[in-house]
Amino acid sequence: MSSLSDKQLLSLHESDARINIWEGAVRSGKTYVSLWRWLKELSFGPPGEYCIITRTYDSFKRNLLPQLTNMIGSDVKYYSGKREMVVFNKTIHIVGADDERSEAKIRGPTFSGAYVDEATIIPESVFRMLISRCAMRGAKIFVTTNPDSPYHWLKRDFLTDNPDVKSWKFTLDDNPELTEDERDYLKRQYKGIWFQRFIEGRWVQAEGAIYDFFDTSLHVIDFPPGQAEFYIVGVDYGTTNPCSFVLIGINRSRYPNIWVEDVYYWNSKVKQRQKTDSEYGDDLKKFIEGRVIKAIYIDPSAASFKLELSKGGIQNLYDAENEVLDGIRMVSKFLSNGTMKICRKCEPLIREIQGYVWDIKSTKTGQDKPSKEMDHACDALRYAIYTHFFGKEQNRMTAQDLDKLYRDAMGGSDLPAPFRDVPGMDSRFM
Repeated sequence: MSSLSDKQLLSLHESDARINIWEGAVRSGKTYVSLWRWLKELSFGPPGEYCIITRTYDSFKRNLLPQLTNMIGSDVKYYSGKREMVVFNKTIHIVGADDERSEAKIRGPTFSGAYVDEATIIPESVFRMLISRCAMRGAKIFVTTNPDSPYHWLKRDFLTDNPDVKSWKFTLDDNPELTEDERDYLKRQYKGIWFQRFIEGRWVQAEGAIYDFFDTSLHVIDFPPGQAEFYIVGVDYGTTNPCSFVLIGINRSRYPNIWVEDVYYWNSKVKQRQKTDSEYGDDLKKFIEGRVIKAIYIDPSAASFKLELSKGGIQNLYDAENEVLDGIRMVSKFLSNGTMKICRKCEPLIREIQGYVWDIKSTKTGQDKPSKEMDHACDALRYAIYTHFFGKEQNRMTAQDLDKLYRDAMGGSDLPAPFRDVPGMDSRFM
């Protein structure tokens, strides 16, 4: 095991409550130490079956499975078909909880313990059902999370005067593996609300402009930086509402690596004429003509338009993943760290970005949602960016294509070195 900070050691030894929560900044060492505590529980905890709750199975395979494998090697056995793993002869069920219906997945069984990854993006109903499923035989729940709204149910009910909860707040300084350069690099990746939550570890309300850091002198360029290796397209379909296509160039050998080169925007209310799916299809053909298009990510609710495009011979069509907050956060990160720029001719997108605001009513209920006004080019942009770089495996780029872009966007998140000196469990657990 690598050396641990005082905060990590404290949480490792004191996490004996029914519910134990590691909260705070990204890359602050909270997941690393919470996984060691989880392994201790699997080794010495009560007999029976356990579970891991995560937003999606992809996020489990991307975030947790590689770390566990590096930590204890062949003692981790993962059966993807059954969505189970076995560690120290304990069976662990992997549960994806991406919406309220996921609560039914854990209704019924009794668990001897559970690990919850990124709790603020897990539905409240799932978490509360999990508590009832872990109420026997001294079962404990281990939770990691980044901060969210101060009105979020996790903050309100479990991080404020709850006698059954122990929690520890982590900052970048609590991760001894981070160098000063790496800390500075991470701080440059976030602006606005994301900096306050993911770097400062504060539970702050989303209010005002969503891209409040946006500056045309920094984020807008006159012309594309060069020839693209390939393009991706985001499509936000609309009939009575505006319809927008966003053309995004990608070239890993240039700076910026990603740029928005062109935008199509048809507002039927302004133009006083609605277009048919066939007309929009013809417009899209002209929009992408002569370019190498790797993928077109379409508003997932626009099934009829996707069918029309397919009939028209347009290829590489994918349903976009409508993860609103994750999409906004990734666009924000790419703009903040200089990875992405917007060409000046993309006036509809630039105009929308400057007027893109949080919905005030939603923030009071602990939900971060953008106002649904003049957001169509912004939606098309996040559809393409999030789905291509961070979406499900069948939708996003190959590992070879991601290359430098993926590591940069995730803050240089190479996996930690294998812990070859760990004989199943570390002595400091005893």
